Amino acid sequence: MGSLPPLPTQPPFFSDQDTVPWLLERCAAVVPEHVVLRDAAGELTYAQLNSRVNRAAHGLMSAGVRKGHHVAVMLGHTLDHVVTFFALMKLGAVQLPINVHLRGDGLAYILEHGTPRFMIAETTYEEALHDIVGAKPDLCMIWREGADIGALAAVYSNADNSNPRVPLSDSDVRGILYTSGTTGAPKGVLMTDRMYRAAALGSIWIGDIGPGSVLHFWDPIYHVFGSEVLVLSLMVPTTLLLVPRFSASRLWDEARRGGATHVHFVGGVLPLLLKQPPSPHDRDHGVRVAWGGGCPAEIWRAFEHRFGIRIREGYGMTETSSFSTINTEEYSGSIGRAVAYFDVEVVDDAGQPAACGEPGEIRVRGRELGVLVAAYHRNPEATAATLRGGWLYTGDIGHTDVEGRFFFHGRKKDSLRRRGENISAWEVEHVIDKHPLVEQCALIGVKNEMGDEDLKLFVKSRSPELTAPDLLAWCAPRMAAFQIPRFVAFVDEFRVTPTQRIQKQFLSRSLEDCWDSEKPGALQ
Repeated sequence: MGSLPPLPTQPPFFSDQDTVPWLLERCAAVVPEHVVLRDAAGELTYAQLNSRVNRAAHGLMSAGVRKGHHVAVMLGHTLDHVVTFFALMKLGAVQLPINVHLRGDGLAYILEHGTPRFMIAETTYEEALHDIVGAKPDLCMIWREGADIGALAAVYSNADNSNPRVPLSDSDVRGILYTSGTTGAPKGVLMTDRMYRAAALGSIWIGDIGPGSVLHFWDPIYHVFGSEVLVLSLMVPTTLLLVPRFSASRLWDEARRGGATHVHFVGGVLPLLLKQPPSPHDRDHGVRVAWGGGCPAEIWRAFEHRFGIRIREGYGMTETSSFSTINTEEYSGSIGRAVAYFDVEVVDDAGQPAACGEPGEIRVRGRELGVLVAAYHRNPEATAATLRGGWLYTGDIGHTDVEGRFFFHGRKKDSLRRRGENISAWEVEHVIDKHPLVEQCALIGVKNEMGDEDLKLFVKSRSPELTAPDLLAWCAPRMAAFQIPRFVAFVDEFRVTPTQRIQKQFLSRSLEDCWDSEKPGALQ
């Protein structure tokens, strides 16, 4: 058996000839017996994965999928989803990964704006999709039924397991990843093959991931984090320990049984793990590194001490191929330094570099072509507002220290992050404004008792009959569970600008003046 070549340590880090499908074919040829995926059903080698992916690609071709076609994907965290991801890559199709928790207007918007010709979905989500799909007679549906049966299984059982050999380029768009809007609808990030590979390389660097690493893989593939983990497994011979979903109570047992060396975190994941009851087995595992973004500085060392692992923190966004800064020094509280293929700066409102220690907006520029998003899908206004003079303005606030390290302060934009999910305030407000008894509403992020961001909704009601429990019950079938606010406060009036925009900076961040859905008896 051979071995994969080492990753480049000097620029250029990316080649025009390399693509994700090429990486998979190379793995199957050079290290065919390496186990790349392990789940409850067993193990899969590079050769076996490549064969399944090729069969699926030929099956999708027979169903009519061609290079450049937009294909929506709404699947759970399963092997079928992994195969689908790579099969669409091999065909040069553009996949629209959809958050499986979406419903109502948020789901309808993506399926309208993303203009898919095909959709691959679990029958579990048929109810949420029924009316939306029914209004799209030209959308070809491929349903996955159960674990091993149904239309998707028939498509993927094609006899041809050869490489489809579709002409591909690393500049081809491979996916449209929808991120939460700031003051408007979600934006579709056009992800090229090179961007997926850059995201994977950043994860490899920040996580100190090398040959033989075993990654606890809970990250949804519809997130950039999940897709980059799939791609990195083709760049370094790792093993992905596939679990259905994140569970704070089960994670360490899963890691222990599967021999995981790495776990990934976003948002409130680390506080949730730290909040679990202490156990004599807290260090009884083989995990060396937790890598990701969003570790609260106040729990950094406590987490490392309790679980006996190292934290590798970074910062980025889908538009910057995931990580744009990485903290490999393990300097507590810092998001690190710019990755080698980016320039990162903190600037004032005039676009001039901010002084050391002074907060300003974080902006990012590519040092190699193609590592930064070139445009948003069908949204020239957002493209022009975000990409200016070769820089991507993140809308996030940070500062640098005297050593050149970056520190993250928070979001300048009207977008929130709750338990690893990006949430558009506009999306939530847009739905709640439709309630017949709501006159106006505003959503903000507040720090909860765990130090994570949670959602607080302010409502100006048309009737005293409207209660917080009734309002949230009305929301349940109309939006994803993570979009439903935890805190609700009723107000008589909002302070507004001359253009009648609600001035959110004057809204209370207190947790004592509102109804709490997790403590419904505290304030009625």
